[in-house]
Amino acid sequence: VQLQASGGGLVQAGSSLRLSCVPSGRTFSMYAMGWFRQAPGKEREFLSAIKWSDSTTYYSDSAKGRFTISVDNAKNTVYLQMNSLKPEDTGVYYCASSSSMSALRLVQPAKWGQGTQVTVSS
Repeated sequence: VQLQASGGGLVQAGSSLRLSCVPSGRTFSMYAMGWFRQAPGKEREFLSAIKWSDSTTYYSDSAKGRFTISVDNAKNTVYLQMNSLKPEDTGVYYCASSSSMSALRLVQPAKWGQGTQVTVSS
């Protein structure tokens, strides 16, 4: 299973971006999907997770209110809509899959995708 993330870029503060993640194939281990961020010099942090089956979501405090995770089962795609971006949102954003929402929240997914760079200028 490969996870392909895309949608990053260089934007100004206050802008929006939508990240996409497309798994090459769905398996039981992909019960849930998550988005993570790794800022320069910092550890990878959990942002948000969603279940494929019923779109139950969970957000970290840093993502709550500005970021929205969603799934499009027809397109087999998970999105992260990011609004009102700030310079501190700069980092590499990763998607990941897991058989457990808890594992995603603990930054312990089963499978990582490659990252996409998001740079927010002030």
